[in-house]
Amino acid sequence: MKFNEVIGHQKIKQHLISMVKENRVSHAQLFCGPQGIGKINLALAFAQYLNCHNRLDDDSCGVCPSCLKYNKLIHPDLHFVFPVVKSTKHKNPVSDSYIGEWRQFVLTNPYFNVHQWFDFLEADKQGLIYSQESQEIIKKLSLKTFEAKYKVMIIWLPEKMHVAAANKLLKLLEEPPEGTVFLLVSDNPNEILGTILSRAQRLNIPSLEIKEIAEALQKEYDISTEECERFAKLSVGNYVNAREIISQGEERTFFFDKFVSMMRLAYGRKLFDLIDWCDEMNRQSKERQKNFFDFSLRLIRENFMMNIEEKDLLYLTPEEENFSVRFAPFINDGNILQLSEEFSLAHSHLEQNGNARIILMDLCLKVIMLLKQ
Repeated sequence: MKFNEVIGHQKIKQHLISMVKENRVSHAQLFCGPQGIGKINLALAFAQYLNCHNRLDDDSCGVCPSCLKYNKLIHPDLHFVFPVVKSTKHKNPVSDSYIGEWRQFVLTNPYFNVHQWFDFLEADKQGLIYSQESQEIIKKLSLKTFEAKYKVMIIWLPEKMHVAAANKLLKLLEEPPEGTVFLLVSDNPNEILGTILSRAQRLNIPSLEIKEIAEALQKEYDISTEECERFAKLSVGNYVNAREIISQGEERTFFFDKFVSMMRLAYGRKLFDLIDWCDEMNRQSKERQKNFFDFSLRLIRENFMMNIEEKDLLYLTPEEENFSVRFAPFINDGNILQLSEEFSLAHSHLEQNGNARIILMDLCLKVIMLLKQ
């Protein structure tokens, strides 16, 4: 991937290019920021630029043997680590167990999030970078580079790395083999082991600007400039969100329907119906449940903004706005903080492998009480 294929982030691109030109490439770098903004795209473009045979002033050439292999993600000195799931076929999986699926997924869908990756794998459980991955990393990096100046190891979502694997990598991150560059790409750096964080040079990548997203949407979709700008605003700086809003994906529709039914049942205090609602949500994967909580937090925030008449700060689709006109009065100063806290707490408890059905039922009971405030 070339830098000109990455949406926005001009200052970040210039910083990375300058780093290479001035020969001050750090051996361990952490690209962190919100989901859907192109962090892994920047990492791939940077890796390609590092090993390009005919670097241009502002990008890799795209046509040398190294670039051609990078374009297909098959360069022998480019390695990936990413969350995977256990299955009947892969009982002790490492990233290489799914490298074929990974290449297919990334090449056909350059902008993605972790939930889309697990959906692609048809996984019904949370994925991890398991402890055995550390041995694979050590084995790969113990070998000399095949044909490039730099051996690049891209670790996507190091926050999902098992503690045992993370601890085994500490010495390697601190003193890697000559010519080795680690590029860690994180959505939630606060969840990364502190000793890992301290060994990587951190690069904070901001959300995309509305104009940048709108221009990218216009290139990808046959829609008007006005629609592109509206969808870009609704995305809140996240290109993956913008694409999902346009396609009105099944996932987004499912979350919206579940949120609406939850709030209506809670307001009506229909406990038996809420139990059925919890049972249905309990059948979803934990990743999907966590994404539902994130979606709900956003809608709660938007309804509060509508209630206090901050129209310039509203980011709602037409369908969401139609619902919120009637629902917004129930989200107010008296319950907004507590509602947000309860949904965040539910998300946290799921992360800690709590019982999903109990978490969901407890949340519903809290929402019943809070909607009456």
